[in-house]
Amino acid sequence: MHEYSEVSDEIICALGAAAGEDAVLIAEPMSAHTTFKIGGPADVVVEPSTIEGVVGALNVCAIAGVPVTVVGNGSDLLVSDHGIRGVVVLLGKNCGNVRVEGTRVVAQAGALLRDVALAAADAGLSGLEPLWGIPASVGGACHQNAGAYDGTTGELIESLTAYIPGRDLPDGSREKGAVRTFTRDELGFGYRKSRVASEGLVVLEATFALIPDTEASIRGRMDDYQRRREEKQPLEMPSAGSTFKRPEGYFAGKLIMDAGLRGARVGGAQVSEKHCGFVVNTGGASAADVSALIEHIQDEVRAQFGVELEPEVHRVGDW
Repeated sequence: MHEYSEVSDEIICALGAAAGEDAVLIAEPMSAHTTFKIGGPADVVVEPSTIEGVVGALNVCAIAGVPVTVVGNGSDLLVSDHGIRGVVVLLGKNCGNVRVEGTRVVAQAGALLRDVALAAADAGLSGLEPLWGIPASVGGACHQNAGAYDGTTGELIESLTAYIPGRDLPDGSREKGAVRTFTRDELGFGYRKSRVASEGLVVLEATFALIPDTEASIRGRMDDYQRRREEKQPLEMPSAGSTFKRPEGYFAGKLIMDAGLRGARVGGAQVSEKHCGFVVNTGGASAADVSALIEHIQDEVRAQFGVELEPEVHRVGDW
């Protein structure tokens, strides 16, 4: 445990009671939990094996006033080299159940989009094919309204169940959070945004409404999307996916290429030679390297084209 940890032994015991003693890890390196393979240690990591355990761990943190960061597959995160203070709640394969109910697929927040799409294909249900190569969990995909090839997560969501963080009360105490189910119309999905993100909701489970089709047709489309990704994207190197949001009227990758930044490096971080919209970890890159390279890219594109590039990658932790 770090000297500056905000998590007391009492809180750690409470987290163990809520999620299981084996689910609590101390000073866990976040590089093991991000697709960038970057990130210093979190004070405490909790990996509950049930949705009830997730809610219990979140309530422990809410009542104690301990900072909490929820991480799914870590595919759009840049975690500080100094790590994350407080508690990280991991929602991965531990909460990754997927089930088919008629023309709907119901998935827990930790399930990967890939596994949800495969389950849908097995059941002859279409709609998820454009998204199946996105390395996001269901929770992260709903948070970001992840999308690819003109398909988005939000347009397929029928409803989702989420944890609503508790509030500070007038007497100085804190209340527990609440669990509620939202319809798609209530979730404010837009380009890389949602009510999940703006209100700090924690997705627990999502229901996707899909369309029947033949398994052969569905898998054919999935193979085509995968082939296109492999041809254009640096899937063989650690990254956080597309580094920047698409600026209106432009493509970030082309702006970066036209600015002469293909292959530009800061330490172990590099603008991908294969697709300039990706910053990749060539080996041993630090979060500081990536952050400095992102700022350099923004400065050059602004100076040369007058366009502001907004990162799609979220910086989290103790910066």
